[in-house]
Formats: sequence, C-alpha cells, structure tokens
Amino acid sequence: MIKKVIFIFVSMLIISCAKEATPKPYGELRLEYPAPKYQKFEPNCMYSFEVSDFAKIYDAKRPCWYYLNYPKMKAKIFLTYYPINNDFAQQIQETEKMVYKHTIKASSIDTKSFEYPERKVYGNFYELKGQAASNLQFYATDSTKHFVTGYLYFNSRPKPDSLAPAVDYIKKDLMHLLDTFEWKK
Repeated sequence: MIKKVIFIFVSMLIISCAKEATPKPYGELRLEYPAPKYQKFEPNCMYSFEVSDFAKIYDAKRPCWYYLNYPKMKAKIFLTYYPINNDFAQQIQETEKMVYKHTIKASSIDTKSFEYPERKVYGNFYELKGQAASNLQFYATDSTKHFVTGYLYFNSRPKPDSLAPAVDYIKKDLMHLLDTFEWKK
C-alpha cells in the first residue's frame, strides 16, 4: 500500500514538472468583405452618384435624404440634402460644427478637400480617429444652389480597432461615391 502511495506521489511530481501552461491570447474575428460592385443611384433629387451593391438604400425623413445601410457591418451613412438660400456660410458652419462636436472623443481629425470643377462638385472629407461616434463625414456642394452632407455611424460602441476593417471598406465606398457625385441640371 505504501509503495502504491509513493509511486503515485512520485508520478504526480514527474507529471507536474511538465512545461508550464500559458494562456492563449484573446483573438478577434477577422472580417473580410466582398469586392464592391458599384451601381448608379439616381434619386428624384438634384444629385446622383455610384454606390456599392453591399449597401442598401432607404428613404429618410425628408425628401432627398437617404440612409445607406450596411447591414452586415451594422453601419449607416446618413445623407442629407439642403438647398442653398443665401446661407452657404451657415451650411458650412453647421457641418463643421457636427464634425468638431466629436473632438471630445476623437484623437485626431483629418480633413481632405476635394474639387471636381468640371462637375461643379466641391467639399471636404473628414476622417475622425479614435473613439468618435462618427468615423467619416463629408459635405459636397456646388457652392451656389445645393449642399449634401454624409455621416457614418455604427450601431455599436466606438471601438477603433474592431471597427477599423469596416471603416476602411466604407471609406473606399465613400471616396468612390464622391468621385462619381454629380449635380443634375
């Protein structure tokens, strides 16, 4: 009996001296999205553009306002349209107010101006880094009659590392949207 106890004790000592167990690092799900196929969106409004077939388009509260919904990413882009009635400076100011409202949580805001004089499309594209509620925002205008804004929001807490693949995908879509944006005559 004592020999069995000693044998079990020695066996446990030998087994317990094996390589120390280490916990595996926490892994994130790798998100991959399909290559976008763009199609022209021509609402009964003063503008048109190309949008990814990955996004679903819904009417919003007002005429010429739309949601570009990315259901698999739980993301929405809110597009708004305003006619300019001698309030161009006020429209720009309101848009920038919406952008800089996020400075509390954003670690930086990158602003890129764009202009397509042949189509009379001018504007700014804002990329907000950090834990901002809206990661991408833009406005496009002809500077005399029309003003369109866009704001990206996710239906989740702002986690920059987790949302980065979705933000990058949607950023490319928005850049294409702006590259193909046109005012109707």
